[in-house]
Amino acid sequence: MQVLIWIILITYGFFLLFIFVYSLVQLSLSASYLRSKRQQRITLKEPENWPLVTIQLPIYNERYVVERLIRAVAEIDYPKDKIEVQVLDDSTDDTSDIISKAILHYSQDGISIKHIKRENRIGFKAGALKKATESAIGEFIAIFDADFIPEPNFLKKSIPLFTSHNIGMVQTKWEHLNPKYNLLTRLQAFGLDAHFTVEQSGRNYSGHFINFNGTAGIWRKTCIIDAGNWQSDTLTEDLDLSYRAQLKGWKFVFDRQNGTPAELPAAINALKTQQYRWNKGAAECAVKNLNQVLQSGLPMSTKIHSFFHLLNSFVFVCILFTGIMSVPLLWIKQTHPQYNFIFKIGALLSISFLFIGYFYWLATSDNIPNKKNALWKFLLSFPLFLSIYMGLSFHNSLAVLEGYFGYRTPFIRTPKFNITENTQSLRGNIYRATKMSRSLIPEILLFLYFIYAVYLGFALNDYGLFLFHFMLIFGFGSIVFFSIRHSRA
Repeated sequence: MQVLIWIILITYGFFLLFIFVYSLVQLSLSASYLRSKRQQRITLKEPENWPLVTIQLPIYNERYVVERLIRAVAEIDYPKDKIEVQVLDDSTDDTSDIISKAILHYSQDGISIKHIKRENRIGFKAGALKKATESAIGEFIAIFDADFIPEPNFLKKSIPLFTSHNIGMVQTKWEHLNPKYNLLTRLQAFGLDAHFTVEQSGRNYSGHFINFNGTAGIWRKTCIIDAGNWQSDTLTEDLDLSYRAQLKGWKFVFDRQNGTPAELPAAINALKTQQYRWNKGAAECAVKNLNQVLQSGLPMSTKIHSFFHLLNSFVFVCILFTGIMSVPLLWIKQTHPQYNFIFKIGALLSISFLFIGYFYWLATSDNIPNKKNALWKFLLSFPLFLSIYMGLSFHNSLAVLEGYFGYRTPFIRTPKFNITENTQSLRGNIYRATKMSRSLIPEILLFLYFIYAVYLGFALNDYGLFLFHFMLIFGFGSIVFFSIRHSRA
């Protein structure tokens, strides 16, 4: 029995310690971000001769948004003889017909638009990008996913940032078309704003590795080729190529002044699909690239930041197992008072929530000039954001563990619904998934488990974990509610 108790205590402590150190890294990024804000933005001169740019649009079954994307690209303010557009069409539905009609229409304006169809989907998005890159004629390659709408001045704001030949990629900020559609889109916007305000800015300012976010960025073609081109052995080909390129000495630039709006997943199954791909892909990239990072000649601070960058999806595993083990911990605390000193240490580590909170507060206050309004939004959004992502911890942990243990699955794209107005409905959308997610039953059981945890806390007169358990109840309850509601909508 004593051995089992110590196993629980040590395992719980390990997960709690990982979260704590991860929060310290986020606090470090917060400090770097504040320093970056004091840095004067250099006014860049436009080149006398604009370079040739290839714009790649990877598409797979996007009937609702593809014409909008092609129209936005056709309206980009850039010399028409210096743009090549490649529509990488792997579609199996009527999206291909919509693309053909759009190309016929916009090519009459003097824009070079090529419709690239493959006989198969080998390598999925990475395979399509690899094949197209080999034939791309541009010195630079801009990439936009189907749900993005680039601004007309996107290229003229981004190309001048390639100030030296060793800059291989410029990533711009994501903005949102539907942040107020429902609770899920509000909280996604809250989290993504922090990534594109504090995290990317902080890493870039400090000289640490950043990642291409898969879209709304521009690559130097020679950088892609030099780093080994796009590879499909992970679900996040963007993160993988980013690390391979930076390990070869290429420099990246993040531009938070240049934003591109996009659609946020409004349905829970779409969000779960996206989260699954992002978190499993990050785990696969850690397996593939982390050892090379640690054995490289990079500064120790960059290695530490890269370590937690590549392992950030492991936080979901930590949240899930600290939650599950918190119930037996209540019994251990009640029946074995000799271990109380360990629980006091654990309570000190909970200060990590303050560090994470400060990280998200900086993003909120930066994006909302009125500090009173920013404070209200933060106080309402941060607890809900943490709770919902705690509720996703089982689903995301499965993805992470599959990535670590090499369980291969195909690339499943996030469906786009063209939801931009609060009055629009998901009803009748052919891409809306009606099948229940495989994680729903375990999520229901975990919801009930944490209700029991609150009951046990009251029964034992121990309220130390009450807030934690309540957030888990709300998180898993919300995921279950949205899963059932959206499947029946």
